[in-house]
Amino acid sequence: MADKNVFDQPQAATLTHDEPPAAIAHLTGDRSFFGHPKGLRTLFFTEVWERFSFYGIRPLLVLFMTAALANGGFAFSREASSAIVGIYASSVYLASLPGGWIADRWLGLRRAIFWGGVLIALGHLAIALSAVFAHQAFFLGLILIVMGTGLLKPNVSALVGPLYPEGGPRRESGFAIFYMGINLGAFVAPLLTGPLSENAGWHWGFGAAGVGMLIGLLTYRANSPKTLGPLGLNPSVGPEQQRTVRNGTFIGVGVLAIIVALAMVGVIPVNPVAIAQKMTIVIGVLALAYFTYLFFFAGLSRDELKRAVVILVLFVFASTFWSAYEQAPTSLNLFGRDFTDRRLLGWEMPTLWLQSVTPFFVITLSPVFAAIWLALGKRNIDLSSPAKFAFALFAAGLSYMVMVSATNHVISGGGVGVRVSVLWLILTYFLQVIGELCLSPVGLSSVTALAPKRFIGQMMGVWFMSISLGNLVAGLLGGNVDPEKLNEMPLLFQRTAFTLFAAAAILAILIVPIRKMMASRDSLESQ
Repeated sequence: MADKNVFDQPQAATLTHDEPPAAIAHLTGDRSFFGHPKGLRTLFFTEVWERFSFYGIRPLLVLFMTAALANGGFAFSREASSAIVGIYASSVYLASLPGGWIADRWLGLRRAIFWGGVLIALGHLAIALSAVFAHQAFFLGLILIVMGTGLLKPNVSALVGPLYPEGGPRRESGFAIFYMGINLGAFVAPLLTGPLSENAGWHWGFGAAGVGMLIGLLTYRANSPKTLGPLGLNPSVGPEQQRTVRNGTFIGVGVLAIIVALAMVGVIPVNPVAIAQKMTIVIGVLALAYFTYLFFFAGLSRDELKRAVVILVLFVFASTFWSAYEQAPTSLNLFGRDFTDRRLLGWEMPTLWLQSVTPFFVITLSPVFAAIWLALGKRNIDLSSPAKFAFALFAAGLSYMVMVSATNHVISGGGVGVRVSVLWLILTYFLQVIGELCLSPVGLSSVTALAPKRFIGQMMGVWFMSISLGNLVAGLLGGNVDPEKLNEMPLLFQRTAFTLFAAAAILAILIVPIRKMMASRDSLESQ
């Protein structure tokens, strides 16, 4: 899953505490949780339940919104529903930027995590109650989840690093365990919310995801004081700046509330597809404006300019990858519902169970890829970042060629009512996870290594924007999987595959010049 590597970096937010290292040695030196501090256990399970809630609801959204009114859904068009999912996921990534800023300069990380969890739980409650209060409660719930995730997600990850002031392999191992918690939540959630939504009703599935977040919130509240001590309690600025940020936050939330209220009563017309298209343009323009600033007005040295160019190139190709990868909860999810034979010995598995395939492959393949990179390193074979990116794009392209074959089988079988083997989607997800493991951690490592030190935080924001942009494009593409547009499906997947192959080819051509640009970094670091 895209976000599993995105926020798991100590640069995500600034952590401050008032105690010297010796005063918190009983916390950081503890080894009671598989050789790690008990604070990691608190953060691990908080993250498990938060990701359970997120991945328990995200794939449900497009299925619920496209379901007929008689089946408890909204009967929205597939185009609108997929666009809404894209806007929602995109907004979650963008919200991490103000969420980290608010934690740093007002709430502190610990309070930001708590209030983020409260907002997420309230959001799930609102969505579960939308069976009574209809559309308004549903969309209010999505907005609350976006706001809460922005406060919780980057800051719970940022608390992991300071548990290991000594750094080294133990710290890396701690992040690996935390990373497994993210995948564990993403794996388990669809297995539970899928059957509930199909057998008991949509809102039971939504509600179960919310219960997961509530469990995580209560666990965090009960355990954080004794396992985290003073870590993350204090913001990084003084009282005056805290008041400024607090007032600015309240004003921003007030403006948002007014806009949402006007949209709900119909004063502001809402067209999800048009909004997603405009957001795509806005994010692209913001990214271009930022890089223009870096190139011409930031006073970068020649070597820093070269590295900024590399980051720009990686940004473009990462956005291309995510626009294909993030079709899992939209186009591929709809294909799983409408065109996939999910029967096993006379029993039909819930559609959402297929959404657990990706985190399963991430969990099982991550150690394999770690071993591969280590083995290549021992043989002095060092694949560059653009080479790994190119391979990731190629693997994703292959995954959509698999989907071209799958859709052609549907059409050749007669179309509506025809279902193909579940192995088509499993193979698709397998290839996409291979791509993710070659691109996501490599991209994060490259950005933090290449960015000028005074711009590291901002460059991490640029990485968030690439994933946000990819989610928007994926949402716009996802609505085209439709039983009434059978002949368009192979073309949709074919275009996606060819775009990925073309991007991989272009990046492969750029490997040598990019490697030369990156060499300036290596020469500087060796001096």
